[in-house]
Amino acid sequence: MESFGIRVQKAQAEIKAPKSLYNKFGNYYYRNAESILEAFKPIGTKYSLILKIEDSIEHVGDRYYVKATATLYDTNSENHQSFSATAYAREPEMKKGMDESQITGSCSSYARKYALNGLLLLDDTKDADTDEQKIESDAKTGAKITPQQLGKIKAELLRTGVTEDAILKRYKVTKLEDLSGEMAQNCIGSLAKSKGVKDGN
Repeated sequence: MESFGIRVQKAQAEIKAPKSLYNKFGNYYYRNAESILEAFKPIGTKYSLILKIEDSIEHVGDRYYVKATATLYDTNSENHQSFSATAYAREPEMKKGMDESQITGSCSSYARKYALNGLLLLDDTKDADTDEQKIESDAKTGAKITPQQLGKIKAELLRTGVTEDAILKRYKVTKLEDLSGEMAQNCIGSLAKSKGVKDGN
């Protein structure tokens, strides 16, 4: 049986979740969390992986955020190996025509979609589907590490055996999420060239 890291990599490479949903008002195609989950099911079975998504509410300043965490679990591992990615979405202060539960549900769906994007290395092209929901994203973009970069780094750590602590010490940060986008890209490039800790890389 192949290692957990290799199977995660293969699942990330094989999954196809095209933007097949169409918004006729905005004239664009998009994907949602449900379509990603549907695309993952046969791949999860093929590589003995279970996908679980959890939400939590975090209070930052005077606003509330939905934090979605998507995790892959190895069904063949006795020590329950796992690999996770997270994303955040912030509830708007007001949304005409929606009650509070609907606002939170839309916010959760948005956060979950981007957590899945990061976990499965789906493209990070910005969708316009959130325009109609008026949800403000707290995703780290621009100068900050993106969910996709974070997912790629974690996948490479699994593949190479390099420890997360080694990366944190190298870039002098306390957690991977503190890496800048440039640092993350540099880290991905370095890990991609590594054959593993046994080779001294």
